[in-house]
Amino acid sequence: MTTRIIGTGSYLPKRVVTNDDLAKIMDTSDEWIRTRTGIRARHLVEEETTTFMCVEAAKRALENAGMQAEDIELIIVGTITADHVTPSAACEIQAAIGADKAVAFDVNAACSGFLFALHTAHAYIQAGIYKNALLLGAETLSKIMDWDDRSTCVLFGDGAGAAVVKADETGLLAFEQGSDGAKGHVLACEGRRNNNPYVSNDKAYDYVHMDGQEVYKFAVSTVPASIMRVLEQAEPCEIDYYVLHQANIRIIQSVAKRLKADEAKFPISLDHCGNISAGSVPILLDEMNRKGMLKRGHKIVMSGFGAGLTWGTALLEW
Repeated sequence: MTTRIIGTGSYLPKRVVTNDDLAKIMDTSDEWIRTRTGIRARHLVEEETTTFMCVEAAKRALENAGMQAEDIELIIVGTITADHVTPSAACEIQAAIGADKAVAFDVNAACSGFLFALHTAHAYIQAGIYKNALLLGAETLSKIMDWDDRSTCVLFGDGAGAAVVKADETGLLAFEQGSDGAKGHVLACEGRRNNNPYVSNDKAYDYVHMDGQEVYKFAVSTVPASIMRVLEQAEPCEIDYYVLHQANIRIIQSVAKRLKADEAKFPISLDHCGNISAGSVPILLDEMNRKGMLKRGHKIVMSGFGAGLTWGTALLEW
């Protein structure tokens, strides 16, 4: 018995912001962004929130899976931008969709968040504790960006992706997770600072800051190595698609080259979504599913990587 994805869903904010739109408000250009990252546009929230986007994605995933919210036993949300410190995004989603039988909590693994959620749900299912789960990766990254830092803010977007999983005879075949906290400083965002009757703090909140070169080095070395280790855990098979975190087209191209794999097997959404951290993998997976690209029996590698530093890779049969 393993864990199989039986339904997907996603939500992107209505506001589409192109590179040319950004060029009107900061010193950048479509050519500068596109040639370095592969990004042409991204979606940014206006009235939407992280919870709202998750609820919409969850409803679509449940419909796609042919399941009712009241039958869901576990909800896990991968996010670093929940609307509240507490309650968790997962608890808010549980209430909004009426999944009153579910246990709900968030995981913070940044761009690896959806893979960490999948592996956590798999552990529960393998242990016989739960038989199904609703998993989400979602971010409102625009609220933690410094919009005066043109080297960073142009990379990111907002959105949510969801998947329903259940115990089945086929599905997840192999996986691994990893963390390198010693290098966490290369991609970070500070939270609330000490503030109490004995500590005075009048500083403004921090924004995301990133050492792009270090993150790139981490990704192009860690991701292909992780994928190879996961493939070694399973019987030899032909991979139909590699669904990677959508950080940068150059990273994806480098991973394909190191794996000696056809770039055509690496679908992308970053051109119109940008980097949505924990949302990237499930949003891309849902786009593929709804386009009819995923067929029963397909072998798919999914890999998320980013802040922490963290990474997670899974091999599954659709």
